[in-house]
Amino acid sequence: MELPFAKLHGNGNDFILIDEYSGEKIPDEMKASFAALYCDRKFGIGADGVLFLQKADGGILMRLFQPDESEAEMCGNGIRCLAKYAFDAGYVKSPCSIETLAGPVRVSMEYDEDGDFMADVEMTEPIFDSPGIPAKGSGDFHEIINGYEVYAANTGVPHAVVFVKDLEMVDVLKMAPPIRFSQLFPSGANVNFVQVSSNSALKIRTFERGVESETLSCGTGATASAAIAHRLKKTGEVVEVETLGGPLTITLKDGTFMKGPAETVFTGILKLDN
Repeated sequence: MELPFAKLHGNGNDFILIDEYSGEKIPDEMKASFAALYCDRKFGIGADGVLFLQKADGGILMRLFQPDESEAEMCGNGIRCLAKYAFDAGYVKSPCSIETLAGPVRVSMEYDEDGDFMADVEMTEPIFDSPGIPAKGSGDFHEIINGYEVYAANTGVPHAVVFVKDLEMVDVLKMAPPIRFSQLFPSGANVNFVQVSSNSALKIRTFERGVESETLSCGTGATASAAIAHRLKKTGEVVEVETLGGPLTITLKDGTFMKGPAETVFTGILKLDN
């Protein structure tokens, strides 16, 4: 069996995309193990996750399976990559609505004058708590976990946010796991370490649940971090967020919006045993 695939990334957060618009290519019961196998960067294609593009009533559906075989509810960089593929394939026009496990997400997209693809995603409204960290007030939705002041926000997936003075001094792989697996996040959490710059921009590093490591960018994490920073009056309504893989713009006015790029890296054919 020959299986076409595409490799895309959003600010270095990379994905394998399987086009199931015309029908199932990988059975549902095999999608998780497929992701574990082919996300491996030594023995597979290599990626932070596998996107499955499926046809939905009146539009398209995004499903994301991660290297640990879990299925994520939503992914900010992933949805831009899926939107680019669907836009290029003629499945959707701009704007469009994309179904996710976190609900429908509206996406506007275009190619700029330099030929670069940009997407503006209307994110789900942040929920400033978790089952273990209830939002009691504007600045009281945090707890101390392993010695760090941790804020909670759900932007389609659960996030923990820790503000630091110097991001370069953060040992993400050591500091993040006790927070990611804290009992205050029953479903686990992505962990974001955030430095506020003098111009109220944010620098961010993210440890992603499901990948179980640091990634170059996390769109829902950038959104959660900007939303919390704004709620704490550390930033304005338009927040420039610098991830390791590049910039994202988060707008917190008349909704919550994330703007950023997506790029197709290559396409290929997987030869699978029948």
